[in-house]
Amino acid sequence: MILAGDIGGTKTILALFEKSAQGVRQVVQQQFASRDFATSEEVIDAFLREHPGMKPEVACFGVAGPVIEGACHTTNLAWNLSEQALATRLGTEKIKLLNDLEATAYGMLYLKEEEFVHLNPRARRQKGNRAVIAAGTGLGEAILFWDGRAFHPSASEGGHCDFAPVTPQQEQLLHWMRSRFKGHVSYERILSGAGIYTLYEFLGQSGFAPEPIDMQNLEEDVDKSAMVSQCALEYQDPLCSEALRLFAEVYGQEAGNLALKSLSLGGIYIGGGIAPKILPFIEDETFINAFCAKGRFRELLQSIEVKLSLNPETALLGAAHYAADKLAGRA
Repeated sequence: MILAGDIGGTKTILALFEKSAQGVRQVVQQQFASRDFATSEEVIDAFLREHPGMKPEVACFGVAGPVIEGACHTTNLAWNLSEQALATRLGTEKIKLLNDLEATAYGMLYLKEEEFVHLNPRARRQKGNRAVIAAGTGLGEAILFWDGRAFHPSASEGGHCDFAPVTPQQEQLLHWMRSRFKGHVSYERILSGAGIYTLYEFLGQSGFAPEPIDMQNLEEDVDKSAMVSQCALEYQDPLCSEALRLFAEVYGQEAGNLALKSLSLGGIYIGGGIAPKILPFIEDETFINAFCAKGRFRELLQSIEVKLSLNPETALLGAAHYAADKLAGRA
């Protein structure tokens, strides 16, 4: 029995899988609000109590944070995880912590073609490295290194690199955000759930358009970024629509940056929970034009496949397959 998990700042998904001739087969799955638990051990214990008699022999978890020497302090959650502590807790040495984007990257290899939306109409199928960029609670990036026979996932913290503006509007945005975030402005500050509302605030304060009635006097517990998206998608509000257009533009830029840095001729995967929810703005030419706008390397970027995953559980799937492929047969 394989225990797999996707541990994020907002939610934690845990599942038990069985290894089969086709790969892995899910037996049971459960989702938890991460902030309802003080530690990762608490949420794992709660899950296993719900399913007595199903003792995992192998476990792999995708975790939202850097994994260093088998340990991780999650970026947007006050949890500390370690392979050693989990091994003691679960009674097995076959434990692996992966960065959540590392798990997502591995999971992308197992998705069916109908689970993707193709964003680059001029792309062609090529061999080579692939990479993943995923905006959700934060911004994650990972590389799938191609050795000529197989792909190997490699984690990064590229989402925390400096935001680089490429238009006059973005230059104003950077100046505005520097005062808010005390100097350093990363791509994650924009390309994340909170980032959508940040863009909305910037545009509103810069006088782009009036604030819609639905965005005024919101309750504290309302997801403000989700409201921006709703006002843009359902009501075509100018201010909210521009916030999503700007989000898609910056998303495309950074996806193109990642493609160049990793020379991902094999393609770029778009993961995370935000892109599928605002798909009309991602499918619009704004995203792919920004992706390809790399000067002398425009032609190269135009040849690279860009595929958006519609599967919200890619990281969980990647953790399960990693456990089956890399851990299950380990002595």
